[in-house]
This record gives sequence, C-alpha cells and structure tokens, in this order.
Amino acid sequence: MLTKIRSSLLVASSALLLFSGLSTVSAASVVRKPISIMLDGFPLPFPAAPFAMQGTTMVPFRAIAEALNIQVMWSEKSQTVLATKSRNGKLTQVVLHKNDKKALVNGQQKLLTVPPLAKDGSIFVPLSFFSSQFGAAVSWNGASQTVSITSPVEKLYTEAFYAISSFKELSYVKKFNSVSFGWTRIDQTGNLTLTGKDFYWPEAAGNITPESIILDSANAGGKPNLMAVATDGSGELTKLLQDKNLQTTVIEQLVTLASENNFSGITLDFEGLGLTGDIAAVQQSYNEFVRLLDQSAQASNLKLTLALHPLNGSYRGYDYKKLASYADEIIIMAYDYAYDKAPEPLTHVNQAILLAMKEVPKSKLVLGISMGSETAQSISGKIGLAKRYSLKGVAFWRLGLLGANTLSEIQKSIELE
Repeated sequence: MLTKIRSSLLVASSALLLFSGLSTVSAASVVRKPISIMLDGFPLPFPAAPFAMQGTTMVPFRAIAEALNIQVMWSEKSQTVLATKSRNGKLTQVVLHKNDKKALVNGQQKLLTVPPLAKDGSIFVPLSFFSSQFGAAVSWNGASQTVSITSPVEKLYTEAFYAISSFKELSYVKKFNSVSFGWTRIDQTGNLTLTGKDFYWPEAAGNITPESIILDSANAGGKPNLMAVATDGSGELTKLLQDKNLQTTVIEQLVTLASENNFSGITLDFEGLGLTGDIAAVQQSYNEFVRLLDQSAQASNLKLTLALHPLNGSYRGYDYKKLASYADEIIIMAYDYAYDKAPEPLTHVNQAILLAMKEVPKSKLVLGISMGSETAQSISGKIGLAKRYSLKGVAFWRLGLLGANTLSEIQKSIELE
C-alpha cells in the first residue's frame, strides 16, 4: 500500500513539475512584439511607444503630427496642445487639453474617446484622431503590433521629364507644374547637339511641333524647362568641364535655345561625375560650370534646375551645398540602387533625402522617382517620404512610362492639376 502511495505521489510531483515548466515556456512565448508606426509604408521614429487604453490605440501626438506637416505648439501653463494645418486652402485648428476629452476643432467642441494624456515625456492621443480631424487613413494591426497611417491627398509641386519616347503621354504634360524636355545633349566632343539617337530636337507631327508643345505648356501655366543631358561614359563631360572656351559656347547655346523657344528654365542632367579620380577637382570644375551658367540664365530670366546623383550613390562629383547656392532647384535622382528593376529600397531613398537636407534647404529639394524601377503599387512610398520631410516636391522620370494605373495611384497621394 505504501509503495502505491509513494508511486502516486511521485507521478503527481512529476506532473506538477512538467506543468510548471510548460507554464513558464508559455508565458515567455507570449511576450508582445514592440509596437511600430508605419507612415506611408515606411517606419516612423517615435519617442515613446504607443499603447492600448480602454480599447483605444494611443499614439504619441507630436511625432506623427509633424510627419504629417501639422504645426504643433504646447503650452505648459495651460497644459494644452494647439495643432494647425492648412490643406488644399482650408485651415484646420485643433486645441487639445491634457486629461480632458473635450477638444476644440475650429472653435467647435468635439469629444475624444479617451482624453489626451502625458506618458514618457510625450502627449498621447487616440489614433483615430488623425483620421477624423486631419484626413489621414489609420489602422491598427494587433497581430503585427503595427500602427499604419496613410497621409491625406494634398497639393505638392510636381515635375515630369519628357523624352523622345514620351509623345504618347503628351496629354499628361498639363497635369504637372513643370516639365523638363530632354531634346538636347552633350556629344562625345563636349559640344551641345540637337541631333542623335536618344536626346534630340524632335520632328513635327502634323500641326504638333516641339515649339507648339512648349508654348501650350507655358500657356496652361506650366513651367517648361530645356533639359541638357550628358554622361561621362566617353569623357564628354570631362572635355567640356576642362575647356573654358567650350563651356562659354555651350552656355551661350543653351541660354539662347531656351530663351528663343518659350522655356522658363534650364535643367542640367549631367551624370557620371566622380566615380574615380580627384573628386575635389571634379566637384570644383562642375561647380564653376554651373556658376557661369547660372549667371547667364539669370540675365535671361531663366530658372536653373540640377538633376543630381544621390549622395549615397556611387558618383561623388556633386557638391550639393555649393551647387544649391547657384541653382533654384535640386532634383535628387534617388534611384538605380536596385539593378534588377525592383522598386528602389525605401531605406536608401530615405537616406538620400536626409543627406541632401544636411546640405540644401528642403524648399529647394525635389525627390526624383524613376518609373524604370517603380510600379503603381510602390510609388506611394516614395511620394510619402517627400511629403514627410516637406520637400519642395517630386519629379517623375518619365512621361511615356507612367501609364493610367500609376497616374491614378499618384493622385491618391497628390492633387494634380
């Protein structure tokens, strides 16, 4: 009998130990993932983690508001937040009181599900607040512990490139604030040319001529630019930048061509500088050419735009800070990171923007987006970064590659003309 009792106790003890062990493993396995906030498909840094309260997802207000270009002011004395945003000509002003469900929206009282509260040095508000008051689409995924926010459709400066193969999307020209027409290039001798196989002055098509396209764009309120394209594949840029007389000739030709054909400005797309060699010398030579061109362009009332390789790319021949002192606009060509034609990694594009912002006022920066690698599905993430950092706008390479589906997706983020 004693033997049976001892056996039963031993089995019970073993089962208790086993159950206790399983409980420990189970408890460890349900540790929640850290919460992340995604704005337009890319992570948004935040000072304090979101949390759930009374069935409501609470998020740090300032971090999200500023990324949505909402102006935020905190009054320590009155313990209130004043948030304002102008969107499509309409001003929204919100006053939030800490620990008070009552908010004022343009002077009208609104009730929040949970009052704003202070935690870990931040003011938290219900996630739905950004949807109801500022037009953002918001959602919470409990399984992945992810807050997802899509910024609202807003006006943003837009630019497009028009090349020889762009004619099929000629009707899109009027939708953009500016279009750069790539109808000239620097040839292998370092001279400006209007002929060739890829960038050349096109022939007329019936009543439609290059001149009529430019004039129509200008009359519609657009800003057509004459784009000069060059690469240094055969040393053509090096020839130009080392020859003062050649530079004088090319600059005079560019300015005259732009002035006589109703262009509003000139866009330089000089690529391939600074892969090897004396980087400082290359930068200096390009800086000097741009300085001289800017002088001549200003005298003819022409704006100057520079399309530049990104600072986290392979080409180091571009002194963003100095070039921006001459140019009216810098287009960051934040692409060609993915050579398999996949959408460009948002981490690389984000880094390119941050590096450029250290050198150039964001009011002069335009994010270049290449439809050679992007899709209708991926383009919103790039536009979202331009909106997040309040850049001047976005530029699309190129007409002829957009398509109706991509244009539709762009219009979900930007209010086009």
